[in-house]
Amino acid sequence: AAAKTIGQYIHSPLIIVTKSTVPVGTAQEIKKIVNQELARRKKKIDYAVVSNPEFLREGSAIEDFAKPARIVLGTNSDWAIKKMKELYEPFKKQGCSILIMDHESAEMTKYAANAMLACKISFINQIANICERVGSDVLEVANAMGLDKRIGRQFLNAGIGYGGSCFPKDVLALIHLAEEEGYSPQILRSVTTVNEYQIDSFVGKISRELKNLRGKTIAMLGLAFKPETDDLREAPALKIVNSLLKKGAKIKIYDPAVSDRSKKELEEITFVENVYDLLDKVDALVIATEWGEFKELDFDRARTLMKGHIIFDGRNIYDPKKVREAGFKYVGVGR
Repeated sequence: AAAKTIGQYIHSPLIIVTKSTVPVGTAQEIKKIVNQELARRKKKIDYAVVSNPEFLREGSAIEDFAKPARIVLGTNSDWAIKKMKELYEPFKKQGCSILIMDHESAEMTKYAANAMLACKISFINQIANICERVGSDVLEVANAMGLDKRIGRQFLNAGIGYGGSCFPKDVLALIHLAEEEGYSPQILRSVTTVNEYQIDSFVGKISRELKNLRGKTIAMLGLAFKPETDDLREAPALKIVNSLLKKGAKIKIYDPAVSDRSKKELEEITFVENVYDLLDKVDALVIATEWGEFKELDFDRARTLMKGHIIFDGRNIYDPKKVREAGFKYVGVGR
C-alpha cells in the first residue's frame, strides 16, 4: 500500500528506503508496484529503492541507533548509494562499517542475523538439557565457551527460550522461504523445536516438584519476553502461565513494565505491585524474566512469606548454592 501511494504521488527523483524486516524479493516488488502506478499516470520519474534493514534491539533501540555495529545498504543505484553514504557519514566517522550489496542480500542479512542469534539460544538450551542429565553446570560451560573469540558469550544464556516479535517470526519466515525454494532447512527447524521444548520441559519440572498443581498458587517474577520492555508477544512466560492454568494452578505475577491494558486482558492472572506482595503464601516462585531488581531478592524475607520453599529459576539469575543455603529448593535450567 505504501509503494502504491508513492507511485501515485511521486513527482521528482527520490529514494525509497525499506527499514523493515521484509521477505527476500520485497525491493523488487516495490519497484513493480511503483512502476505500475507511474505507467498508469504516464510518468517517467527516476527513483531508487534501497534495502536498509535496522538492527535495533527492543529495550535499547536508541543506543543501537546512535552506535550501530554496521549499516547495510542494498541497491543497484549508484546515485542512491552516494546519497545514503552522505546520510550515514556521521556513523562512518565513528568507525561504523557501511556495507553495499544487492537488494536480495541486504534483505537476507537481517533474517540470517536473527536466525543465528536464535540458533545460539537454542544451542545453549540443548547443551543445558544435556548438562542436567550428566551433572554439569551450563553457566560454567557457557562462560568457558564465551571466552573463545570465535564463539563469544552473547546469547549463550540457557533458560526458557526466546520470544518477542522478531526471532520467532523471522526463523519461521526463513524456513518458509527455504521450503518455497525446495530446500529443507533442518538446522532452522531444530532451532524452533528446541525453543518449544524448553517451555514444556520447564512446566514439566514444576509439575514434578509440586505434584498435583490443582489449587496451588504459583508466583511469577516477570511476564515480558525480555527485561526493559513491556512486550508480551511470543513471551515464554505467557506460554508457561497458560500451561500452568490448564493444569489448575493459580497464578500471581509481578512485572514492573506490563501495561494496564495487558493486565485487563489477562483476567485469569492476579497482578501485584511489588515483589514481596507477590510472595505472600504462595507454593512456589518462578523466575521468568531477568529484570535487574529480581536479582536482589531478599531470600530470608521471601522464605518467611512463602508457604512452599521452592524456586524455579527459568533465567538462571541466582546462585543455586545461596538459594539452598537460604532454605529453598532450587530448580534451574542446566544446573
